Amino acid sequence: MIEYILSSGALDPIDSSARRPVIIAFLIFIGASVLWLFTLATDEDDNPERLYIANRSLSPVFNGFAIAGEQISVVTLLAFCGGIALFGYDGFHLAIDSLVTLGVLMLLAQKIRNSGRYTLGDLFSLRASGASPRIAAVIVTLAVTIPILMIQLRAAGTGTALLIGMSSSSGAQVLCTVLMGCLVACFAAVAGLRGNSFMHVAKVPVTLATLAVATALALRKFDWDPGSLLSAAVEKSTAQSEYLRPGLWPNSAKFGSLNAFGNHITLVLGTAVMPHLILRISASQTGRTARRSMNIAIGLAAPFVMLLIATGFATAAVVGARDMLASGDAGQSAPVLLSAYVLPAGSTAQIALITLMACVVFFAVLTTVTSVTFAAAVSFAHDIFQRGNRGHARTDSAEVLALRVGAIVICGIGLVLAAAMHSFPTEFLGAFSASVAASCIFPVLIYSFFWSGFKRRGLLWAVYGGLFLCVILTVLSPTVSGNSFALWPGESFDWYPFQTPGLVAVPAAFFLGWLGSATSAESSIDEFRNAEYRILTGEDVGSQVSPLYPGRKIM
Repeated sequence: MIEYILSSGALDPIDSSARRPVIIAFLIFIGASVLWLFTLATDEDDNPERLYIANRSLSPVFNGFAIAGEQISVVTLLAFCGGIALFGYDGFHLAIDSLVTLGVLMLLAQKIRNSGRYTLGDLFSLRASGASPRIAAVIVTLAVTIPILMIQLRAAGTGTALLIGMSSSSGAQVLCTVLMGCLVACFAAVAGLRGNSFMHVAKVPVTLATLAVATALALRKFDWDPGSLLSAAVEKSTAQSEYLRPGLWPNSAKFGSLNAFGNHITLVLGTAVMPHLILRISASQTGRTARRSMNIAIGLAAPFVMLLIATGFATAAVVGARDMLASGDAGQSAPVLLSAYVLPAGSTAQIALITLMACVVFFAVLTTVTSVTFAAAVSFAHDIFQRGNRGHARTDSAEVLALRVGAIVICGIGLVLAAAMHSFPTEFLGAFSASVAASCIFPVLIYSFFWSGFKRRGLLWAVYGGLFLCVILTVLSPTVSGNSFALWPGESFDWYPFQTPGLVAVPAAFFLGWLGSATSAESSIDEFRNAEYRILTGEDVGSQVSPLYPGRKIM
């Protein structure tokens, strides 16, 4: 049935009479966002540390809202919502995973902040000195960042093409992707962490309110009865008997529960240690305020996830799987479609709701791409440029310039690849990015914080071994070949049966980290003691002043 729907003509959910005011209002919002961001950028300091981590001055409440805003990305807002609407139970579990992710990050937040490090290169060098760990960190950062940029920018182009009534035109999607990408690249090039944080904070209440209104209007159509809405969602699904059971997701047929377990582990662990989240945690005032920020973020993310789930089921009930797939983007415009269906066509209320939802989607693209690009550019400027020029005269302005140029280059690479792959499925990109983070970052952080025997060789083996496995297993997975939703549906070399490499790559990276450390003759006890003291107290060994003998440091 899915293949039949995909072959049908594309659906235009926005009435012709509503299109002009929707586009005008959307452009006004973009213009206002441009002015606001550039206003925030003028207040940024050219001091690199203040630009990168806002001088570690973000309050717990403010940073908590910003961390919650980081969870409102295009992937969660569109892909998860569409996944719930089309695949029911499987999409529901993915949305829950995004909340569990914050719980994992909360366990690491205080240690990350107390370490005094804010890039992967800094964290990797906590237990291993030299240039090699920093180079490995930059490679991992790019491997995580570029796929995320491609997904976000492509979604922005698809959503914009839908607004202008050209969602079925391949050329229009590419043009919209390029235009939106160039706009967002400008944002990423001028923004600092503090300015981007203000936009994340503003995004949270706007998104929650918009999803709540759309869900309430959908419930009104079913006389405020959630049971009737869920029944209608099942009736309009692609497979009524399987909609509320695991296994409806196209690539999840092989190895059922084991495949699902691998997906959950990869998503939870990988998303929790993304470079842009580590950077934001590091902007907290202290380790304790970092934990407080996480508590606030979880309290805000919980209603967002609940509303996201409700919006997904409401879209299935009101719009239906046939019209969703006929829109030409495999359900990724679910919130916009719901906004168009819950109110009379061409009415002022419908125009307002569609515009508001489109602005929320644009806001999600703007803030997420800016955060991800900024974190990657900080890694380049701090771990490569700044470290590589230690022996030469280096000014703060030169490092900031390296940051700006790095942001433009990284965003430009993501934009070119997103435009080139506009007609291909991107599920494998999300799986690859999360798998690399879960396999190359999470094991290193766990070993660095908790194991005294962790050494430089173990770090490099874990990072490069995990990255190699992620590349090979992704290519051999069913997200690349073997089914109608794969990158190359006509080919069949899916010898690895699971959707994500993480089920194999994560334990393999832990093993390689242990093996490399066990076979190294280096001594790591002193480094571990210094690191342990630092992550527990937030102070370097010998930095505390004795209360009995002022002027003397406690050693």
